[in-house]
Amino acid sequence: MKKSKLTKYTAIISTIFIATIAILNVPQLTYATPTANPLAAAATTASTAAVVEWPAEPATVAGSAILIDADTGAVLYDKSSHTKAYPASITKLMTALLTIENCSLDEVVTFSQTAAKSVIPGVDANIATKVGEQYTVDQSLHALLLSSANEVAYGLAERVAGSLAGFTDMMNARAKELGALNTHFSNASGLSDPNHYTTAYDMAMIGRMCFTNSTFLSIDSFVGNYKLGPTNLTPEIRSLHSTNLMFKGQQYYYQYCKGGKTGFTDESGYTLISYAEKDGMRLICVVMKEPKADDRYVDTKALFEYGFNNFKKVSISNSDVSSLFNNSNYYNSKVYGNSTINFSMDASYVDLPNNATLTDVGLMLDNSTNATTDDTANYDYTAKLNFTYNGNTIGNANLLVNTKSTIIKSDNLPYLKSDGLATPTIKKSFVINVWYLAIGSGGLLFSTLIIFNVKKTHHKKKRRKYGKSKLHY
Repeated sequence: MKKSKLTKYTAIISTIFIATIAILNVPQLTYATPTANPLAAAATTASTAAVVEWPAEPATVAGSAILIDADTGAVLYDKSSHTKAYPASITKLMTALLTIENCSLDEVVTFSQTAAKSVIPGVDANIATKVGEQYTVDQSLHALLLSSANEVAYGLAERVAGSLAGFTDMMNARAKELGALNTHFSNASGLSDPNHYTTAYDMAMIGRMCFTNSTFLSIDSFVGNYKLGPTNLTPEIRSLHSTNLMFKGQQYYYQYCKGGKTGFTDESGYTLISYAEKDGMRLICVVMKEPKADDRYVDTKALFEYGFNNFKKVSISNSDVSSLFNNSNYYNSKVYGNSTINFSMDASYVDLPNNATLTDVGLMLDNSTNATTDDTANYDYTAKLNFTYNGNTIGNANLLVNTKSTIIKSDNLPYLKSDGLATPTIKKSFVINVWYLAIGSGGLLFSTLIIFNVKKTHHKKKRRKYGKSKLHY
């Protein structure tokens, strides 16, 4: 490396390090454990004004529970949500989702001996499906989500994957894709098995996808009696209704509840996942290990009321993000010239306590994810950022960083990926990795060498014993 280049990059790093500390306005900077990550850890602090306290949480009797915003993923209430638990029939959300994603509603499901005889009448919830009986996928999904028919879950599994084993492989793979990392499914119905488990948090992640799917929601939210039949083997019409008592006309009717699924086995206790909408806010609640059937409805309503009454959904605009992640002070420095770091964020909303403001919001790099690269994308690096408030994650965004010649806003501020109002200009950019910044000349020189090398190197992508008497459903 020529001496002139070394001097230039040393000056650049010195300027950035000092400017970053001044911009973030933090008395002490704490960085994540160093990794081979080309992205700088982003962090801001709340304003100097008094921060509104996190709302007082309601008491619940569930063994574990969680309340999240379906859109932002913000966790508004958490009670042991990462503790292993048995889901029982809320498992059927995943069974329904995979069916919807892989079948058309008018396809025919023919029930095999294995599927039709997979339940014990009077013990496991079922609709008395016969061997060789045929339903459409649409009819099957209504039986699955409304009546919690266990044999129907097995029939759908065979229809989708050809076998139960193949289907559970699909369930587990899809769970991981949805962020349910501590979940393992061994059957399609939720009947107890030591190797069939999840967490409240994981079920909420699965629920986010299900309750966003219009086909799933239209079936799951059905109120009244659903008429099934006649079929090829059953001439009578079967009347199916939801097991969810939060729907209209039921004991625990909650007007904002738009979907949900109940569950119970001796091992799991009573479980419930629910979805509610009010004034543009979409919430998902999961309660597990409830001691009594009624408790799950009482807890769920209390948590929904807590969320709707104490939080607001706030839109994040381009200027808002810029103020949270502002590096314009050193964009125009003499050392940089026309060089700039191009940040693009896809965030749009965060959840805040009612009296809080965006000035109290901070940004943190999600240390559970690695930065990734994609040679085919129009950006070089991507990582997950969490919006935080008073120590709580209230939303997240993908941070995209472009280190090549790129289109950025003419005012040199970070912008939302969806912002179509920006006037583009072409400028040169490169990545500064603050994990490698160190106080002292030795650390500074090491940082300089790394950054210079990043300019020339292509980075690769880093990364359910049956019960004795109670009906299992």
